[in-house]
Amino acid sequence: MSKKSRQNAPGSRLYALLLIFMLCSVALTARAVYLQIMDTDFLQGQGEARYMRKVPIASTRGVITDRNGEPLAVSTPVESVWVNPSELIEYPEKIKPLAALLVPEGTPEHEIIREAEELERKIAQRDDRKFVWLKRRLSPYIAEQIRELDIHGVYLQKEYRRFYPAGEVTSHVIGFTNIDDVGQEGLELAYDSWLAGRPGSKRIIVDLKRQAIKEAELIEAAVPGQDLRLSIDKRLQYLAFRELKRTVLQHGARSGSVVVLDADNGEVLAMVNQPSYNPHDPGQDTSGMRNRAVTDVIEPGSVMKPIAIASVLEHGIAVPTTPVETSPGYTVISGHTIRDHNNYGLLDVTGVLTKSSNVGVTQLALQLTPEQMWDTYSRLGFGEATGTGFPGESAGVLRNHRRWRRLEQATISYGYGVSATPLQLAQAYAVIANGGKLRQPAFIQGSSSPAISAIDPEMARAVANMLETVTTTAGTGSRARVANYRVAGKTGTSHKASTGGYAASSYVSSFAGFGPASNPRVVCVVVINDPTGEEYYGGLVAAPLFSDVMTGAMRILNIPPDDYPTMLVNTGDSVGGQ
Repeated sequence: MSKKSRQNAPGSRLYALLLIFMLCSVALTARAVYLQIMDTDFLQGQGEARYMRKVPIASTRGVITDRNGEPLAVSTPVESVWVNPSELIEYPEKIKPLAALLVPEGTPEHEIIREAEELERKIAQRDDRKFVWLKRRLSPYIAEQIRELDIHGVYLQKEYRRFYPAGEVTSHVIGFTNIDDVGQEGLELAYDSWLAGRPGSKRIIVDLKRQAIKEAELIEAAVPGQDLRLSIDKRLQYLAFRELKRTVLQHGARSGSVVVLDADNGEVLAMVNQPSYNPHDPGQDTSGMRNRAVTDVIEPGSVMKPIAIASVLEHGIAVPTTPVETSPGYTVISGHTIRDHNNYGLLDVTGVLTKSSNVGVTQLALQLTPEQMWDTYSRLGFGEATGTGFPGESAGVLRNHRRWRRLEQATISYGYGVSATPLQLAQAYAVIANGGKLRQPAFIQGSSSPAISAIDPEMARAVANMLETVTTTAGTGSRARVANYRVAGKTGTSHKASTGGYAASSYVSSFAGFGPASNPRVVCVVVINDPTGEEYYGGLVAAPLFSDVMTGAMRILNIPPDDYPTMLVNTGDSVGGQ
């Protein structure tokens, strides 16, 4: 290399270095211009990520009330605690005080230590997550204590908790929601989309400890759920629940149901079951959650006899005064003997219901064709769901008439070979009480369906008059009487089906009826499953319960009395001045 070249080398290196610095400066300037002018979203997003958070806004679920506006299900604000494991894991000394607040008060020290170790393990396993629930729906006292701990990575979030003021009294109708406030049973499930609101969201500014210090922007407002006004009368619901529970305990029964309908529009005024459950703590036994009045079917027994008689009258086979010979107290159909409780001898059609004669109703029903009889039963709603939309509602069983044998037609006339829910029985008796008009039962006030003519009005009135004789001293349902009111109805006692036939000592006791008989306002159906002891007949078990519920219903609904002679006797006056 020449001397001149060696002299120029340092200058060349300097120029090259300056060129590199210049190119870097241009690149950095271009990058800065690109990020700050052309692509601002990236830097803005990075900045906001350090001081802004997007948080959900809980929406409140709609209120469920009874027909008078009394609350049956309400949502109350609560707080839940969650953690960011990647933040909390840096403060292991805070885990034990936190765990101590998440366990029940009075928990021994060694249990708290174990819970703290479990919590630390849980956080370590999820350290790659940003959100983990610790405990939902805290009491206000515990939530405030957690807030006072001021632990980095531990946060409280507002939610809503469902509260049921009537508890187990309305649990089978109302149902309950899960921890995320989603309907799980009953009307909470059936009307979940109506009751549930739409959650919103907002952005908040947080400090260095990630604690909220200011609300920055509302992204979407929360929309509250819509309220639901039921047809249930809370007062009548309490009364029916109390009397049903007393009857089930008194007779050692396995279960029971009571359904009360408005005779005119079909609205459900009360619906209770035993056993019941606490909607705030449903537990794991789902059998107790069933609304048996809607989901469980029974072979009703003699409460179905008025339906067969209605068909007989409607098709001109007989009139209420037509004589029916029931001697010698039994009859043989297709090799099977059908018996009465006693030999009632010669009765008229009215007497067949008054005495609840299996022989009499069989003789009348067999004069119908299977299609005629099936048609009447079908028009009164048997064999199909009532249409309430209640989750799990059963349609019952009414086989097609083409498959009926003579014996099956006979047994169906007095309530065997056909199955129905208590609600279906109430719907059918409401047709008789309402002059032959059928309305679908409804749980929502003011949502009654249009009336459908199911049977002839004169036939309905005739059957209603005959059913009133059942509650006289000559009938099987005398214990169903209500002081100062005329009531009509029918007792039922049926053997329960079991493997290989019908159990000899397992019964369903029932009573279905309405009142006041002069102007029916209320329909009531009582079903008691497996009563034990010597008293198991419907007239001895279910009829008194019907009387107690109807007595309360007349008072609660302010229905005027219609049994004037009884009223005069009760007040010490005499008829005609005698």
